[in-house]
Amino acid sequence: MKKRVGIEALAIAVPRRYVDIEDLARARGVDPAKYTAGLGAREMAVNDPGEDAVALAATAAARLLKQQDVDPAKLGMLVVGTETGVDHSKPIASHVHGLLKLPRAMRSFDAQHACYGGTAGLMAAVEWIASGAGAGRSALVVCTDIARYGIKTAGEPTQGGGAVALLVSEQPDLLAMDVGLNGACTVDVYDFWRPVGRREALVDGHYSINCYLDALSGAYRGWRERALAQGLVRWGGTMPSEQLARIAYHVPFCKMARKAHTQVRLCDLEDAVGPGPNTPEAREAVAKSAASFDAQVARSLNVNARVGNVYTASLYLALTGLLDAEAATLAGQRIGLLSYGSGCCAEFYSGVVGEKAAERMARAGVEDVLARRERVSVEEYERLMGLAPDAPEALTPEPGTFRLAEIREHRRLYAGGTVA
Repeated sequence: MKKRVGIEALAIAVPRRYVDIEDLARARGVDPAKYTAGLGAREMAVNDPGEDAVALAATAAARLLKQQDVDPAKLGMLVVGTETGVDHSKPIASHVHGLLKLPRAMRSFDAQHACYGGTAGLMAAVEWIASGAGAGRSALVVCTDIARYGIKTAGEPTQGGGAVALLVSEQPDLLAMDVGLNGACTVDVYDFWRPVGRREALVDGHYSINCYLDALSGAYRGWRERALAQGLVRWGGTMPSEQLARIAYHVPFCKMARKAHTQVRLCDLEDAVGPGPNTPEAREAVAKSAASFDAQVARSLNVNARVGNVYTASLYLALTGLLDAEAATLAGQRIGLLSYGSGCCAEFYSGVVGEKAAERMARAGVEDVLARRERVSVEEYERLMGLAPDAPEALTPEPGTFRLAEIREHRRLYAGGTVA
């Protein structure tokens, strides 16, 4: 009998401060609608040097283990997906392993491929369990990143930070994966990159969007081919993509999800069997259906709109938002997920929402995590942005969280660990 494998539970961590996106717009002399309607943003997470990618990852993972009553002894793999590494050699996974005092008898590593790294880690964990190599053990996959572009840059309103921790097991209460149906697409492009030694990324914005949509097309068509062969979707009265109850996308900014959804629908319209819109203009008009976006995508964007870009964690914040809002409604239904990482690689995959998903999400307390944050002024945000990354402020971590305390002889020392 084929194993059921997937995501059993999740937890999130975000910086303890945020700036209201309308405040930022006004401070920059910009119509707030350019950020709210144009980007789909409401709030933007603001981290300080003590809230680095390690601290956020460890906090999310610690919350997951406590909230979901996970026995660490049953973990056999720890993978961290990130493009905000703190060392060229020592992985964030090793820091998290030590801070959480996880078992020695386990595999741990980081996965890096821009925003795709978390999905690379998730697939490694899923396939490790599905193959039987896990011998009944579970995996912990953490996506953690800080998106930083700099004050008064074009990318400023698309910054953010946070982490999502995923428990992967043979008890997929959140999402039972359709193992083996994934579609992937890889192309060597220079759309977004961050040379060694730089804190801020470099991006060719319009080109990157085109790369995203092109890679999405290849990945979605690969998934659709396999899903059609398995009878999970079919050509008929509705398009294959419409037969997914919901679709969550990688979200560098919320408006990108609308572009991505239009592209998925275009793939179906261009490849459709039978009569349909027969000109590019007619196909594009149908693809841009607001009703389809509202029904399949919109509810997944609430958390992303309040946090901002989180690179590897962005897709999984969308999944968090979707399940936090609709887990009970979606139980037993199939959803699609699209991951994209610049450079580039895209992967489209699917799974069935579990019957216990609503219960698992209630334990995650997503709204509580967001509600505990402090709104700061644009001036305070700018002060935090100007702090040196190797000199964190001396702040006491809140219960259940971690902070970088100091860097001593190149060793990063963290405070915290008492899980509330």
